[in-house]
Amino acid sequence: MTLEFRTQEVSQDMLARTRKVIAVHINYPSRAAQRGRTPAQPSYFLKPSSSLALGSADAPGTVERPAGCELLGYEGEIALVIGKSARRVGLEDAWSHVEWVTASNDLGVYDLRYADKGSNVRSKGGDGFTPVGPALIPADAVDPAQLRILTWHNGELVQDDTTEDLLFPFAQLVADLSQLLTLEEGDIILTGTPAGASVAKPGDVVEIEVTGGGFSSGRLTTKVTEGTTPFADFGARPKADDTQREEAYGSREAAGLAPAASVLTPKLKAKLESVATATLSSQLRKRGLNNVSIDGLQATRPDRKVVGLARTLRYVPNREDLFKTYGGGFNAQKRAIDSVNEGEILVMEARGEKGTGTVGDILALRAQVRGAAAIITDGGVRDYSAVADLEMPTYFANPHPAVLGRRHIPWDTDITIACGGATVQPGDIIVADSDGILVIPPAIAEELVDDCIAQEKEEVFIFQMVQEGNSVDGLYPMNKDWQARYAEWSAQQTPEGAHGD
Repeated sequence: MTLEFRTQEVSQDMLARTRKVIAVHINYPSRAAQRGRTPAQPSYFLKPSSSLALGSADAPGTVERPAGCELLGYEGEIALVIGKSARRVGLEDAWSHVEWVTASNDLGVYDLRYADKGSNVRSKGGDGFTPVGPALIPADAVDPAQLRILTWHNGELVQDDTTEDLLFPFAQLVADLSQLLTLEEGDIILTGTPAGASVAKPGDVVEIEVTGGGFSSGRLTTKVTEGTTPFADFGARPKADDTQREEAYGSREAAGLAPAASVLTPKLKAKLESVATATLSSQLRKRGLNNVSIDGLQATRPDRKVVGLARTLRYVPNREDLFKTYGGGFNAQKRAIDSVNEGEILVMEARGEKGTGTVGDILALRAQVRGAAAIITDGGVRDYSAVADLEMPTYFANPHPAVLGRRHIPWDTDITIACGGATVQPGDIIVADSDGILVIPPAIAEELVDDCIAQEKEEVFIFQMVQEGNSVDGLYPMNKDWQARYAEWSAQQTPEGAHGD
């Protein structure tokens, strides 16, 4: 039987019979990294069947960007068409309930995302906001883990990804949805979009194609038109801000926005690098913060001073049935490693368990390649010699040869964790040197480091006075007399960066 013979075209009659369109929020690692969040479980939203539309290279469809809207986002996706009813099916049987695979465009206006508290009814439910087709690929003739999704925007290839490393394989989506609701013949599941989705404007053309197993969906082609009917004043009106622009375009740079201000500015980072953790610890204690040190760890690069923002990963104790579900594939450990950004520090909660490794040479190298400033784990490290040879420092409890499944399940990311006796939240500032590792609340970092700089300057004076033979009595800490002498000494010092004649 030839491939062409088995391929069918999506028809208007088929779309008219579709009762449900279910879409997945995030499913591709590239999209999760772009969004800065990786879900532990799939989540979904519904699109009305009235949003379905056709479109091919020979007969392009059209979609209206509503009047007053700025951000019509497009997302190339692989669509699954259910062929037989599915209710409480298992993973091993789920794919057999899918009859067809095709291309889809999950269109939506970001200007209305605010209006429905996450339901996406108006932002993604407009007429024509779900083009599908043009050709149907037989699901039983392809490997769902070997499909490719491609998207062109005005002829430029902007999305090109595969289903090999999905966060949630297609069979899992079918099985998961069927636990609570019946998937009926003709229902469509949109399976998520990779990185590269962006914004289309009136006059633009978006084309999407799915390939695999020698089959192709053909190019699903949609042209954007400009709406002319304004929204009435008795409902939500379109509004866009820089947050929505960044989300719609995929990044601030792509949206033409200035880079977001980081709490850890280059100036603040340089200040933190200039002071010792011992001084920081003293100033933290003055502010009532006594439990902000990550204790009991050793470092592959004890000579390095490290300052960065925390990203977090939590392991839970191993349970064999759960490890089968959460331990394999692109699990939370790999997702965390693959989404850490330049200058960030990945902090792992391993409950102080020393009986297995929590990171090895390959994943540590991946973190280094992505620009991570360090890895911190209160568990073990595998492949210690190779990890120690990396430029990126790793802080760890001990070397251990065993893999995760002996004691741990990688569970979730970017949450509040405990590491080495300290609570760490995503976005906390981590400072580490040969004296130890500290967790600094971002809100006090600027004031804290300025006081540290002042303290260290005082200590230079005290050290000099002791060196000259003075007693520490009244000098350390300084009484009023010594404070007056210090003020005089300080005024005579050459300002940092200044040069005398």
